[in-house]
Amino acid sequence: MQFIQRNKLLRFILATFIGIISVSWSTAFASATLRPEIKHFIDEMVTEHGFIQSQLEAIFGQVQFQPAIIKLISTPPSSISWNQYRARFVNAQRIKNGVSFWNAHAQKLQQASQTFGVPEEIIVAIIGVETAYGATTGNHRVIDALTTLAFDYPRRAEFFRSELAQYLLLVREQNFDLFSLKGSYAGAIGIPQFMPGSYRRYAIDFDGDGKIDLTTNTADAIGSVANYLKEYGWEAGGPIITRAHVGVMSEFYQEILQAGIEPIHPIKKLRQANIIPLEKIDEERLATLIELKDDDNMQYWLGFNNFYVVTRYNRSTFYAMSVLQLADAIRSARNAKK
Repeated sequence: MQFIQRNKLLRFILATFIGIISVSWSTAFASATLRPEIKHFIDEMVTEHGFIQSQLEAIFGQVQFQPAIIKLISTPPSSISWNQYRARFVNAQRIKNGVSFWNAHAQKLQQASQTFGVPEEIIVAIIGVETAYGATTGNHRVIDALTTLAFDYPRRAEFFRSELAQYLLLVREQNFDLFSLKGSYAGAIGIPQFMPGSYRRYAIDFDGDGKIDLTTNTADAIGSVANYLKEYGWEAGGPIITRAHVGVMSEFYQEILQAGIEPIHPIKKLRQANIIPLEKIDEERLATLIELKDDDNMQYWLGFNNFYVVTRYNRSTFYAMSVLQLADAIRSARNAKK
């Protein structure tokens, strides 16, 4: 019996020793084969955030670079009209599912609206456009996506290196499984598709369970979207957009159009450029001009501060207008059923 126990002990010690050696060899191998820029990134994370170098080397030794992600992010969007883009998101199925989502989470949506001043339909529509109400949150490992973009996509390398650092910090803070968390090809996470930096800054525990979970907890997603918009300056009860009429184009027209999506021109200046809002708006209210090209004509809108806040989620004018029109359609459909 003692002989058997002694053999078991020896086998255990040998297995433990082999395991330690294997981990050491694996780490050493990872360190030796990591690209210089990744080693430099690791050094920064160790110095600035107190990570353990050997652990990060082991992590990046397991990262799988994804050339397909570079192709996805590098492919320019096809030139489509506003109507074609809109149809992707503002359609019968997404409106119907939006009403169902609102009904299922009415209490939390009302609470979020009252707390942060953001209308329920705006929260619903953002989640609807981003992930079809949580149905499509992405199937790329976040660590793979962010590492690939941080070191193989020079055009936005600085941004993605920052988000990679944010992801490592997020995983450490929230005790997430670093390799199992999946998201979009750009590294966006969960039901509302927050980038790691936004997750750390704006995600909240909205159901009081002591955890912040945007991957499976719809209440947290709802509260976090509302908090995000509020932190970016959402004005409770403020105007968002209005249709406009453009007369004979003045010398100021191109200046106004080229100013971008930030509202910096008072209504009275827009009037001087023959850009006339079709609703009564305070003459001092700041706005931006939005052009939406249909298949057959051009639509003109004025966007105010709250429109600009929606574009902080995604800088595309088409995106923001889709969110707003989906929101209106969902509210109308829900009210019609009451």
